[in-house]
Amino acid sequence: VQLQASGGGLVQAGGSLRLSCASSGRTFRNFHVGWFRQAPGTDREFVAAIMRPGTGTSTRYTDSVKGRFTISRDNAKNTAYLQMNNLKPEDTAVYYCAGTQIVWAYVDDKQRYASWGQGTQVTVSS
Repeated sequence: VQLQASGGGLVQAGGSLRLSCASSGRTFRNFHVGWFRQAPGTDREFVAAIMRPGTGTSTRYTDSVKGRFTISRDNAKNTAYLQMNNLKPEDTAVYYCAGTQIVWAYVDDKQRYASWGQGTQVTVSS
């Protein structure tokens, strides 16, 4: 599945953004969706993931965003979201979303995702 992230921008520390992850295909509901981010000079890191429907309603977050970010999905719209609140300068990165059918235990592993769309830039000023 090919997913495209959007909704990034420039925001002050403490502010909020909602990212969207849209699929043009009808197979969106067959995939877990993961959000990752990559800051300059660093590896792409896991941010959050949400299960595909029919397998549960679990979500997973990296520790640094727990309590601030919320992942969700609307399968009727073939879209996933990442609501980001209380943003910090260290959240600055290009954010990517991707789909995977790997077992849930590995959804935080970027190697398990085969197709990456163009990311969206999030910049948090202090």
